[in-house]
Amino acid sequence: MVLFLVFMAGPIVASLAMSFTDLTTRDLRTPFNVNLVGLDNYVRLFQDERFVHSLLNTGVFVIVGVPVTIVLAMLVALALNTGINKFRTVFRVGYYAPVVTSIVAIAIVWKFILQPDGLLNGFLGVFGISGPNWLEDTTWALPSLILMAVWRNIGTLMVIFLAGLQGVPKEHHEAAMVDGANVVQRFFNVTLPAMRPTLLFAAVITGIGFLQFFEEPFVMTRGGPLDATLSSAMYTFNQFGFGNYSYASAASYVLFLAIVLLSLIQFRLLKKED
Repeated sequence: MVLFLVFMAGPIVASLAMSFTDLTTRDLRTPFNVNLVGLDNYVRLFQDERFVHSLLNTGVFVIVGVPVTIVLAMLVALALNTGINKFRTVFRVGYYAPVVTSIVAIAIVWKFILQPDGLLNGFLGVFGISGPNWLEDTTWALPSLILMAVWRNIGTLMVIFLAGLQGVPKEHHEAAMVDGANVVQRFFNVTLPAMRPTLLFAAVITGIGFLQFFEEPFVMTRGGPLDATLSSAMYTFNQFGFGNYSYASAASYVLFLAIVLLSLIQFRLLKKED
């Protein structure tokens, strides 16, 4: 409890209090001379075009990335649960390997893949397609990061969905088959309703992770080109690096509120019905 209070709860409360002050690097030697500024930092944030742009980038990352990851992971889990028996363990390990691999290592590998003369453009060239400079193009930079994040996170949700699928009672499927339900009907009317708690858990943890995406742009694009991949987490990190501690704290709590709001929406949509 002492360790938690000192290293977790204490800094969280202190950072919240800091967001209502004007603390910067110049005030570190005289912290008691810091002034309370109320909500000024929060007002400044939403007047800052770069911060608003980072929120929009993060929103696109979440709105596109989370559903695509969930759908693809569900398809892989369904294949492993029904159609692939002989090499099921091999596929599980293969899809889960990126999850336990360092995100920095993955980002560096993908950075080479997405270079103008990288593996992806080389593959497209076989079909006569000239690929763009994926990470330096303002149109393709953010979709490229979304693609990498989806690929990396499929493994986590695959394992969760596979456990959920194996927990659906076989008797329910057998009863639906007796009533004449086909495979698609059984999936939407038997499997999905039984997996609502599993879907909720998967959506919440994936949404939280995608809202906090940082390593991908930090390693691969530095937020560029022209802030096309600047995330809210990276913007907060940069402000802290500039010594704007109270401003960075305010930005972090805006991101925290976004996480809370997204989680509440997901609970509202996916909570188990009576």
